[in-house]
Amino acid sequence: MAARRLWALLAALRAGWCLLPQAGYLHPDEFFQSPEVMAGDVLNLQVYYPWEFLSSSPCRTAVFPLATSGVAYWVLKALQQLDVCSRCVSAYTLLVAPRLLLTLFSFGLDYSVHRLAPVWGAEPWQALLLLAGSYVTLVFYTRTFTNTLEGFLFALLLVLVSSTKSAGRVTKPARSPLIGVVTAAGFFNRPTFLAFALMPLLCWAGLNADSRKSIKALINPFWKLITCACFTAVVFITADTMYFTSVGWDSLFSFTNGSLSDVIAQVNHRVVVTPFNFLRYNLDSRNLAQHGSHPRVTHFVVNGALLFGILHLLAVGAGFKMLKKYIHQSVRVGSYYRGSPRLSVPSDGQPTLLLFYFVPLVLLSLFSHQEPRFLIPLILPLVLFSASQNRAMKWQPIIIIFNVLGAFLFGCLHQGGLIPCLFHLEHLVHSLEASNHPRCYTLLFAHTYMPPRSLLNIEKKDTHVEVIDMAGSEEETLCQVVGQHANNGTCGDCHFLVIIPGTVRATISKCGVLLKNETLIFPHLSMEDPPQISFLFSENWRSQLGLYILQLGRAQQSL
Repeated sequence: MAARRLWALLAALRAGWCLLPQAGYLHPDEFFQSPEVMAGDVLNLQVYYPWEFLSSSPCRTAVFPLATSGVAYWVLKALQQLDVCSRCVSAYTLLVAPRLLLTLFSFGLDYSVHRLAPVWGAEPWQALLLLAGSYVTLVFYTRTFTNTLEGFLFALLLVLVSSTKSAGRVTKPARSPLIGVVTAAGFFNRPTFLAFALMPLLCWAGLNADSRKSIKALINPFWKLITCACFTAVVFITADTMYFTSVGWDSLFSFTNGSLSDVIAQVNHRVVVTPFNFLRYNLDSRNLAQHGSHPRVTHFVVNGALLFGILHLLAVGAGFKMLKKYIHQSVRVGSYYRGSPRLSVPSDGQPTLLLFYFVPLVLLSLFSHQEPRFLIPLILPLVLFSASQNRAMKWQPIIIIFNVLGAFLFGCLHQGGLIPCLFHLEHLVHSLEASNHPRCYTLLFAHTYMPPRSLLNIEKKDTHVEVIDMAGSEEETLCQVVGQHANNGTCGDCHFLVIIPGTVRATISKCGVLLKNETLIFPHLSMEDPPQISFLFSENWRSQLGLYILQLGRAQQSL
């Protein structure tokens, strides 16, 4: 009973913190792979379209953004058009609506753990508490990442595969059509989904091979899986082609009356297959280097521990023990599956769950670009493994402290001033809309993550707000741009605002411009420009953990 109450409390925390909302900004992709694009398409707001969603280089499917952020924004738009509320579309609702939808989906993980725990010999409520109490669930799984959707689909695939076993006995074959749909959908969401799906699909294939008495019965599930996967792929390809090329049904299929060579040529010209474009781009090491190159062991040594803490270390230790055992026994993984057709796992080490965890980790490590969020789907097999044989119980205090610190760092501190800053700027630029002479604003962001323009809630037809993203520009370049805009005398009622972390605020004072006003938003931690430890113990420590909004003007002006 106590475990159930604690899980309910953690579930309420997950939903409540989403509504609060969370101020931490994990990575630009949480905005620019879904909400930012859909805010421009559905709500006609000024946004920045990333290169992956341009018709010249389509590398991301539009289906999942439309089904998540798109649906959320359509609801907001409908409510506003029906006069249900006057401010249905605001910076707050633009941020929270897609996140709330993903948060609701995240409870599918809890359902999956509850279903899978008895199958894999884990204590259900202990596994649920490990999942619900993890900062990965509280923070990452309430954000609009494609990795979040990848985690949901991986959990669903595990449920479908493991549904063939109940209380140690084989019941009925897994639903092959659904497995095919999930696999294809996961591939179009992120082609890396195949790394996660490999071991579950091999388990499913081994189960079907050992449980069938005839060739026809053996082939039938595989045929259903392949057929449904191909049908799902056609649906995604059709939707993406219509989205990126703006063609209708008639024009999309008008070439079918031509010769075979004409059909092939027009298909190659018109049809958009985003996963192939994604793979073509990411298999080029020069492209990956633009996003950052990491040692191949980063996932194994750094990212796994950063996300999962002691649970990752426990899995690593058990993995080495299992590997040592099987090397000594000269037993290969293939022979293990032939001798274990029911997916039942030995109590010693639970090799199958470890394979579900480490095989994707190893496959993702083959790529040089390695970010922690790429591993978040692995939380499900990891909590199932950790909740068996009371592995995690003696580490409970460390697990609690680790997740509290992780939630505070990534949910509150990390780039934590940027979202409140955009809320403040949205209120500022809309406060004088009713005036006959609306002010013009130039907003320059420096040394912050890319600001999502959609949160300013400015329609495309409005031209009174300009956003400049200087990213991590050098001091000389920054001062040159700041000086040009601060000394611009062509506009009589223009306001120039610079948004910059406190750790590099001194740069602006070297630019020879006048500081008219400043606003400090606290807290804000920039890992690219971290504060010096000595300053954190000084009287001005808040400025080192803050984000400044500086209103600048001509140097020769006076207050």
